[in-house]
Amino acid sequence: MKPRALLLLIMIAVSGFFQSYAVEIELKDSSNATCLYAKWMMKFLIKYETNSSDYKNTTLNLPSIVTHNGSVCGSDRRAALLAVQFGNGHSWSNSYTKTNATWQGGSVTFTYNTNDTAVFPDAKRKGPITVVVNDTMRPVQLGNVFVCHSTDSVQTGNVTQIFWNVTVQPFVQNGTIGKKETICQADMPTPGPTVPPTSANVTTATTVSPAPTTPPKPVENPVTGNYSLKSGNTTCLLATVGLQLNVSQDKPHLININPKTTSADGTCGNTTATLKLNDGNSTLIAFMFAVKNESASVQKFYLKEVNVTLLNSLNGSVIVSGNNNNFSQWDALLGNSYMCRNEQTLEVNEALQIHTFNLWIQPFLVKANKFSTAEECPADSDLNFLIPIAVGMALGFLIILVFISYLIGRRKSRTGYQSV
Repeated sequence: MKPRALLLLIMIAVSGFFQSYAVEIELKDSSNATCLYAKWMMKFLIKYETNSSDYKNTTLNLPSIVTHNGSVCGSDRRAALLAVQFGNGHSWSNSYTKTNATWQGGSVTFTYNTNDTAVFPDAKRKGPITVVVNDTMRPVQLGNVFVCHSTDSVQTGNVTQIFWNVTVQPFVQNGTIGKKETICQADMPTPGPTVPPTSANVTTATTVSPAPTTPPKPVENPVTGNYSLKSGNTTCLLATVGLQLNVSQDKPHLININPKTTSADGTCGNTTATLKLNDGNSTLIAFMFAVKNESASVQKFYLKEVNVTLLNSLNGSVIVSGNNNNFSQWDALLGNSYMCRNEQTLEVNEALQIHTFNLWIQPFLVKANKFSTAEECPADSDLNFLIPIAVGMALGFLIILVFISYLIGRRKSRTGYQSV
């Protein structure tokens, strides 16, 4: 059975950055009945090594022409496959499986070709590179259409895949696309507080003077979040930190990362580890750690690289992004943890800074789900050193006051005796 597909490519302008294209695919079976429908937008952020052995970031967008070779309708025993090919040797696919009552995504496979000199003009490694990641979509009722207008992303290695305006339904029943939608969590509205009518909020025909203009409140420090990674059933990375982005474009803008809406992902290894944070809508942050040999018998871990991408939550366009792979901070003996309660600043690039608060990190050799002995940053050590000095000075000053009071009191007493 060879499926036929109807492709509709709708070009939309994304303000100020690039043009992207929506892809609509309606896959039909041998009886000309619709068996799979999808419409979505996506792009790819890729970091690659250049001929000079440094790294660059590039963006791969969908062109106006794609093909759909290899797409499969699927059946009770066979997974459905949505596959597209575009540009100079690039391809993307997502598989779908179903049960008696639900369907869900399977494996997402993306292949990019560094021989495409328009996207990778000075790539050191030539040829196709493939990354595979599992689709995190929750099961959808069979016959329903999955809809998600909000931006979603998944990061694997040096590739970040970004999706938005997604509508998809595999295993279409009776050739008719479902009318009932399953909406992603990010699209669900947040209910506002219900305020019962009282004498204080009932509208009356009175003249109200305009409220005085008040200056904007300063941005408070971010809430501290707790993040962890597992290797199998074992915790391999622990992190506690409050994060604040400082975006300096037209004017400085501070953004606090909310740990309640931020998920953690990444990888653990013997000599490298990566913590990836995704707030679920517009901010992607990745911290890369490495191990270095201080001597023949002493090893330390340290922060080596930071990646940040800030997205437009409405259309997925990149507002600002940055990468710095020349860090050498947050170092501690391998097997220990690193702590810094004071504010620290990481310079990602001229337009991006990360401020950290109440940091406690251990990317290697975590035991029993607990932080090991903490090595404090110099700022905390200075504070710990100054506190007892300040306390000692205060006590010394108090003793001097008591002593002076004693001398004054004694002098008055002697004067009293002499006058008698």
